[in-house]
Amino acid sequence: MPAFLTSRRPTAPAAAAASSPHVSSPGAALAVALLGFFVITLDALVVNVALPVIGQELGGGMTGLQWVLDSYTLMFAALLLFGGTLSDRIGARQGFAAGLLVFVAASAACALAPSLGWLVAARFLQGAGAALMMPASLALIREAFPDPARRARAIAVWSVGGAVASAAGPVLGGFLALSSWRSIFFINLPVGLVALFLLSRIPRSPRQTVPFDWTGQAAAVLGMGALTYGVIEGGAAGFDAPHVLASLGIATAALLAFLLSQARGSHAMLPLDMFRSRPVAVSMSVGFAFTVAFYGLVFLLSLYLQQNRGLSALETGLAFLPMTALVAFTNLLSARIAARYGPKVPIAVGQALMAAGLLAIALAAAEAPTPLLAVLMIPVGLGGSLSIPPMTALLLDSVPAQLAGATSGGLNTCRQLGGAWPSRFSEPSSPTTASRTVSASACWPPSGCWS
Repeated sequence: MPAFLTSRRPTAPAAAAASSPHVSSPGAALAVALLGFFVITLDALVVNVALPVIGQELGGGMTGLQWVLDSYTLMFAALLLFGGTLSDRIGARQGFAAGLLVFVAASAACALAPSLGWLVAARFLQGAGAALMMPASLALIREAFPDPARRARAIAVWSVGGAVASAAGPVLGGFLALSSWRSIFFINLPVGLVALFLLSRIPRSPRQTVPFDWTGQAAAVLGMGALTYGVIEGGAAGFDAPHVLASLGIATAALLAFLLSQARGSHAMLPLDMFRSRPVAVSMSVGFAFTVAFYGLVFLLSLYLQQNRGLSALETGLAFLPMTALVAFTNLLSARIAARYGPKVPIAVGQALMAAGLLAIALAAAEAPTPLLAVLMIPVGLGGSLSIPPMTALLLDSVPAQLAGATSGGLNTCRQLGGAWPSRFSEPSSPTTASRTVSASACWPPSGCWS
């Protein structure tokens, strides 16, 4: 039995809480988790199609506009491991509430931003709130649904939050940008209030008395932040630029220090031997590749369709609608397929579909009409929605309950690093260039790695 399954045992009260469902309102817990995933995903996508409008009002050029996206991604990636561990220590409900309050306050600051610098700073804060919410949302589901079969269905429903945001994000961003780009941030406020109301119906989550790994936390935050910054700036300044090399050097040193602290510490935040588990290791690699492919395609084609083909923000959002419209349904379908055939089938089929969609766009002619591009993007969305829910359920089933938050933080750290990767690409001159760049960078894992 891997050591991480027997180490870090909680105290007797905590163990009792972990082994029995203490959440008296699993429906409320699932709704809160779904809403959290919705706003987190929405704010990663809704800004894309509004970037040209933001640039017209606040200026900043291409580099400044990339930081409107990347500030959110950088802080999200840097703090996800911290957010996951904090959720395990103080309880999932309490961790989610803290993140939600930060996220809502930051959304208001984004909406009121008088300058691009203000907007970027508020997006940093928004990313910090999202980093606290995301791991806690999955930990809430882990607590509310102790039965693996019910938990798999709950995760499929939870994924609908991200799917709806993926479908609505580009269209909603384009529609709201017609009046004012500021409204794309104001929309988070009523959603946040509803989530806070639902949280009041959920009992407090149990705390763990395990000491907090401050050394590991500091090294992880510094390492992930420096790595994400280096990847982002490498695309603009080149990976041989002195400040990029310095950032990547700091990231290497900090992440090595993190690994050493986890290997030697008696209360490691992320036990390294969990990565000996094939589902854990492959789930995180698939999460990274999915985010590179999906968000990279949205980011690059949003810029291409508006700047090269002259589409409006709303027209650009509508071009993504065929890809995202079926995602919510497919998320729920993936749970049924996994229940009947096991999780490997939808994961492998989903990866194959996504790779086929990227390949089809890569082979399309540069002058391919926009409706054809919209159709060719459909397999990308379907593939992701088939594979991600069973992959997430398989990951949570592979770790003990007291590591649910940290494991979720690790998964989403990989995904956010994938989200930062596309910003290093230059502006695409054609959809073919965009898809080839994303496809090559994603390096989609072969389905055989699950065997």
